[in-house]
Amino acid sequence: MKKYNSILKYMFIAAASLWITVGCVHDDKYDEPNLDGYQCVADFQANMTLSDLKKKFTVNNPTGAAYVFPADKPNDPSDDLYIEGYVSSTDETGNIYKTIYIQDALENPTHGFTISVDMVSSYTRFPQGSKIYVKVNGLAVGTYGGVVQLGVKTGAESAINGVSRIPEKLAPKVISRSCTTRGNIKPLVISIADLKSKEDLIGCLVELNNVEFDAKALCSNFAPNGQTVDKVIGQNWDNVAKVYKNTAVVRNSGYSSFANQYIPAGKGNFKGIFSKFQSGSNTTYQFYINKVSDLDMEGGPLGPDGKDKHFPRQDDIQENPCRFSNANLTAKTVADIKQLAGGLAPNGLVQITGNFYVKAQVTANDEAGNLFKYLYVEDATGGIKININKTDLFQDARFKVGKDLFIKLNGLYIRNVAGELQLGSNDATPAIGYRMKEEDVYKYLYDSNEPARAVVASERSISQLTTADVGRWIKIKDLEFINGDLGKTYADGTALSNRTLEDCSGKTITLRTSGRGIFAGKAASTIEVAGGKGDVYAILSVFNGTYQLWFTKLPDLQLTNPRCDGSIYTPLPVLYKDDFASGGFSTDWTTVNKEGPNQFWGTSNQGNGTNYYAMMNGNAGGAGNNFVNEDWLISKAVSLVGKSKAVVTFTTDVRYAGNAIQVFATDNYTGDVTTTNWTTLPAILDTNTNAFGDWISSGNVDLSAFLGKNVRIAFKYTSTTSAASTWEVDDFKIKGQ
Repeated sequence: MKKYNSILKYMFIAAASLWITVGCVHDDKYDEPNLDGYQCVADFQANMTLSDLKKKFTVNNPTGAAYVFPADKPNDPSDDLYIEGYVSSTDETGNIYKTIYIQDALENPTHGFTISVDMVSSYTRFPQGSKIYVKVNGLAVGTYGGVVQLGVKTGAESAINGVSRIPEKLAPKVISRSCTTRGNIKPLVISIADLKSKEDLIGCLVELNNVEFDAKALCSNFAPNGQTVDKVIGQNWDNVAKVYKNTAVVRNSGYSSFANQYIPAGKGNFKGIFSKFQSGSNTTYQFYINKVSDLDMEGGPLGPDGKDKHFPRQDDIQENPCRFSNANLTAKTVADIKQLAGGLAPNGLVQITGNFYVKAQVTANDEAGNLFKYLYVEDATGGIKININKTDLFQDARFKVGKDLFIKLNGLYIRNVAGELQLGSNDATPAIGYRMKEEDVYKYLYDSNEPARAVVASERSISQLTTADVGRWIKIKDLEFINGDLGKTYADGTALSNRTLEDCSGKTITLRTSGRGIFAGKAASTIEVAGGKGDVYAILSVFNGTYQLWFTKLPDLQLTNPRCDGSIYTPLPVLYKDDFASGGFSTDWTTVNKEGPNQFWGTSNQGNGTNYYAMMNGNAGGAGNNFVNEDWLISKAVSLVGKSKAVVTFTTDVRYAGNAIQVFATDNYTGDVTTTNWTTLPAILDTNTNAFGDWISSGNVDLSAFLGKNVRIAFKYTSTTSAASTWEVDDFKIKGQ
């Protein structure tokens, strides 16, 4: 340091006092960070305010590019630039990650700021309330999600306005802590309604009074392990419209020390770091919790009436709804629930009106995506499906497989769905579909607060199955996929697909698989079914008298032994493949433009990270810019000489209305697509023109007509002035033996 050399004297902190914070939601005990050995500086006056810092990016910046401060000049202190602020955040609980938030005063701040730094446990060097100085020479001011922040410019950023984190080794050289100035941050009280006008406070510790988490968040944990999720917090309840007039988002990390704790269920005071996320014209105001003891929204000293002072809530919930009590309730079994349905006709519906409850274990959830918006639970008398209008149920600690649930039954409905009795609601609107509304979950499903235990499957054979087994987690030994399913994938595209399992006596049962399923990181539509024999674990369901199995993860299908006839199935070897991973086409591919402007088959990775794919689009950007095109993508010749079986597989993704691509094969490519004899291949193609990302498997397209020959595969794209789809192709393989 130069300009302030005479006053910046490094020293060590000799000792640090111990302090304990006691939370009103849960007890949080933190030791004061030991600052021994960390360098600090004497106080001095910075020459740039946080407001000045922000203006470097926001004022007179027509390009929107990040602003890079001039580098430090050796032996010339005249150019040194410093900001100062008080640390408003702490990453001790892990909810804040590689970010230091600061504000310009301990009390009543006018500006906050965000510092992006590649450092964890920054609280050990820069505890909350400490005064810090940041030398900005060589650093950069940019934005992420609409929040202006300080970092560095490396050239690796994906946008001109982006900055990267300050490297950990650089941080001690540019960020210094005051040796003497540290105090308690007093949160500034604001309201959700004022957030838009208070954006200068982004980065400050603020307090919201008389707020509560919305009903969808009630009785759930802050975040699932390893996931960051949003929970909505509300203020100013409208008792007529039954909604909050003002809402914001609380961002919770699944890596935080309090992730598995339950969100406070009452109304009260909330303290957090103010931030936002902006995407296009949409702005979401959000908060980050430093520690749960900053939330005074449940528990603590009782009010004058002897009750929890945080109830009733604004939405008129009178008491903590997350504490199950069986007082005045009659215990029922799953079998009893089904008896309440009586002789319910298919698609019939009946409401449960008695004050009943059942205790049952979660046996299957939607973790792999094969189950969608429902769970299965089971007790000693049977199993049943619970329909809930919410995705990613597995992320809720209550619905972990093996957990016991208390289920209040009064008000729920039993419905006969093609012969299977299920629990849900009476709401038949397409958006709900007879499922329990997400905001009503807390009224019916309660965590038993008992540890999860192993789910024990009921062992059956196909011939032993009865309607009493429907809804149970079962095990059937010695099953294998029928010969006609070998070589197929578990699902055809995104739709529900049937595959058939049989035992060694020839008895069969249907296996249902959703194209939404993701197993071992791969889509069900891209994984070939197992070819061996073994035990199958699955939920038993029924549809119009036909039994069906639903599995939840690949290890549930333990098909690793020789087949019933003693044979060992070997998948077809891959003769040629190309996933276009590196971008661009190799010499293995020929592109032909028969008609249209300068638009050709190419490769892209847009929306797909580093994974490239082949792509053709006849639109030049925007409505009215469609062109007539005919473009071909033709593979190299692959030899099928000596092969007795061969197939081609690939995946496709389509967006926007237009002609479907056509898929052809030939063994006599002349070099001219118009004189070549092409054979149309009946491949399965994506049909969802409303969205990208739903890659569809073609299935194993038979190439038997080309055995003993050299085959080429071609994709023909066409468009018109009225319609031009975008077609993408990936994971191309020719297999044979």
